Amino acid sequence: MYHKTAPYRVFNIFNTCLLLLIAILCIVPLVHVLAVSLSAKSAADANLVGLWPVEFSTIAYEKTISNSVFLSSLWIAAKRTITGTLAILLVACLAAYALSKENIQFKGRSVYAWLFIFTMVFNGGLIPFYIVIQRLGLMDSFWVLILPGIVNVWLTILLMNFFRGIPKELEEAALIDGSGHFGILIRIYLPLSLPALATLGLFAMVWHWNSWFDGLLYLSKKEDYPLATYLQTVIISRDMSSMSFSRTEFDLLSQKTLNAAQIFIGALPVLIVYPFLQKFFVKGLVMGSVKE
Repeated sequence: MYHKTAPYRVFNIFNTCLLLLIAILCIVPLVHVLAVSLSAKSAADANLVGLWPVEFSTIAYEKTISNSVFLSSLWIAAKRTITGTLAILLVACLAAYALSKENIQFKGRSVYAWLFIFTMVFNGGLIPFYIVIQRLGLMDSFWVLILPGIVNVWLTILLMNFFRGIPKELEEAALIDGSGHFGILIRIYLPLSLPALATLGLFAMVWHWNSWFDGLLYLSKKEDYPLATYLQTVIISRDMSSMSFSRTEFDLLSQKTLNAAQIFIGALPVLIVYPFLQKFFVKGLVMGSVKE
């Protein structure tokens, strides 16, 4: 029977305490933001709010969900996240399938693989990239948020390693039965790769949802901003001009409570989706990190 040694128990206790501390450091700021968003103006402005609302009030949420600019940015962010995630997964699947083949099946595979890796280390810089986007006519369009990031090399490499771990006998049997490469990819590789695809989809979803700089750089109208860009401009500039207030609302609402409400609503979709994909997270990463 296996007995845990004293050093192992010490390490286990230390590891548990460390992870618990990290979890607390992640949860406490979110709880504080929620508490501020549900507090009265006087308490928030006086920095009296900790982890529990002071003088409970929902006016910040009422005003946020009635703000047409906020709702528009929320819709654009949702549309961007869904479209961008599906586009990244589509390109990653096609590229990873080809790169997972041996050189005898895909001549020039090594060249393409090194070109992919090269782009992870070197890039043309922000100004040349901006000029390319401008010349392609993508400025102030929805697709400027999707197309520049459609090829994610890191996710492609993870999926490639996962594909290389799938038994070759399955592919050989499908080839004997007359299946082509698209049939093999759709009927064999993708069904066996659901944990990896869920993990990569989560990465892509979080990246698209939280990305704000590209919207600030390529979009000139606030009405076209995704949620992350809208929140960045509102919080940094402290601009409340997109909202109209009555005298009563102005007396009850502060910039702090309004920003906290918008931030919490912005974080809510990821918090809701993550638990459903978390069970695939570790399995997908571990299986995609090494080749059997």
